[in-house]
Amino acid sequence: MGLRNLLIGSIGIINILFIGCERNNIKPDDDIIDTDTTFTIPTYADDYSSIASWSKRNEWNLANVHDPSVAYYNGYYYMYATDASFGNEHEGHGHFQGKRSTDLVNWEWVGGPFYDPPSWVADSLNAIRQRMKLNAIAVEDIRYGYWAPVVRRVIVGGQEKLRMYYSIVIHNYIKTGTPTSAAFDGSWTERAFIGMCESTDPAGAIWTDKGFVTTSSSDLGLDYSRSSTSDWSGYFYYNAIDPTYIVSPMGKHYLIYGSWHSGFALLEVDAQSGKPLNNPGEPYANSVSELTARYGVRIGTRTASSRWQGSEAPEIIYKNGYYYLFIAYDGLDVPYNTRVVRSENIEGPYYDITGRNFTTGEGDSYPIVTHPYKFNLSFGWVGIAHCGIFQKENSDEWFYMSQGRLPENVGGNAYSNAIMMGHVRRIVWCPASVSEPNNLWPIALPERYAAVPDYGTITKDSLVGAWEHINLEYAYAQQNTASSLTLNADGTMSGVLTGSWSYDATKKQLTLGDVIVCVEREVDWEATPRRVTFVYAGTEKNLNKTFWGKKI
Repeated sequence: MGLRNLLIGSIGIINILFIGCERNNIKPDDDIIDTDTTFTIPTYADDYSSIASWSKRNEWNLANVHDPSVAYYNGYYYMYATDASFGNEHEGHGHFQGKRSTDLVNWEWVGGPFYDPPSWVADSLNAIRQRMKLNAIAVEDIRYGYWAPVVRRVIVGGQEKLRMYYSIVIHNYIKTGTPTSAAFDGSWTERAFIGMCESTDPAGAIWTDKGFVTTSSSDLGLDYSRSSTSDWSGYFYYNAIDPTYIVSPMGKHYLIYGSWHSGFALLEVDAQSGKPLNNPGEPYANSVSELTARYGVRIGTRTASSRWQGSEAPEIIYKNGYYYLFIAYDGLDVPYNTRVVRSENIEGPYYDITGRNFTTGEGDSYPIVTHPYKFNLSFGWVGIAHCGIFQKENSDEWFYMSQGRLPENVGGNAYSNAIMMGHVRRIVWCPASVSEPNNLWPIALPERYAAVPDYGTITKDSLVGAWEHINLEYAYAQQNTASSLTLNADGTMSGVLTGSWSYDATKKQLTLGDVIVCVEREVDWEATPRRVTFVYAGTEKNLNKTFWGKKI
């Protein structure tokens, strides 16, 4: 979770028919218009500050979501996330609060796995400190933070259950053990821990804690000194937060974890216990090779030479012969953005769409999956990363879920950037180039998921007209903004893009010049009232940007 500042109208029935289309100057046609009156567009507000209090948590829906992870279990999608809420309303009410949904649009609150810090954390911390010849920290003086769980459905001993790996960070200095809110003592902040718990009754918030899995580890031995609070050289090599978890097609179980320090570690765990196959030993060593032999092979880093390399939150899935590793870049408040790399082997090497080797840290990876952005007529969103990637049950549909933060000072609210709305987006799998139609890469759609029904084939004629187009490109802490694009009936483009366009209705692929984008129906969340429209997303392997667009 890196440098984390945890400071944290009307119902739109889609039978808008010609009225809604005329209001938005869109030609009525059967490819957009919905005659299914059972489908309603979500109406929950993006700025949920008026219902942020704990007493209104049953009204939150997707409000107060940070670093989410989603798993399907017993008829529901369960989502758990970092302990964070607007105004810190969650404090004192348990840890890793959850939500659940049957449709990925409407979510209800569920309790988290525990209220007090598990006793094993203090025991493990002080046992390590004792072996390091450091004084124990009194339990009442330990300052805890609860970050970034990952949840998966597993079968253990023939029983289906949810397994959660979670992060607990310690906000005390190593040298003296004093809280980091006290005077700087010339040392680094204490370590983080990853623990594990399991449940067969997540609706009842009944979880069994299984204890210690791993902890932050250093290749610098016992030299935990820090020259100043502006020193970012880093004592720890692996930071034991932000776990992701996968079962390979061969049935092996792996934990990947790490953030900001030196990269991501791959650690194989036992399928039954969920614990590392081998005892990792002391969480410090005198060399990188000695450390990584015990605490996991490094499978990726943004910058190989940096101990503070600005990437975090690995999330991994397997699809069609590749492991896809999603990565969050930069600070979480505004600049947060998502990239993806892939490998045919769980241990790597992982390459981006251009062939850059993420495992050896050959530079920033592409494609861009999400980035701060702004369509017209809205404030837009920032801080869109640390995602959970999951598959819709009994389908080939994949989804991206993350926080989205409002920019600063929205609606006169000085703390609007602490608004964290959960965003669920469909993933489209788009060709890397016109010449590589089967080299598919995952990109999130520009509009959030609203479960729009499938109304049949999207035709070429229905795409003719005015669009808002965004060049989703890397601009640190800046929103990419929309420009006008017109797809003319004669197959030419005008506005921000020029040249010709074509469309393959069978594949739902729109070619804009030499870039192929994937077209879907989604809701225009910025419109008033919200309405169904067309959206696209895609990239080209040498573009170093993603195309996002929606029809207006």
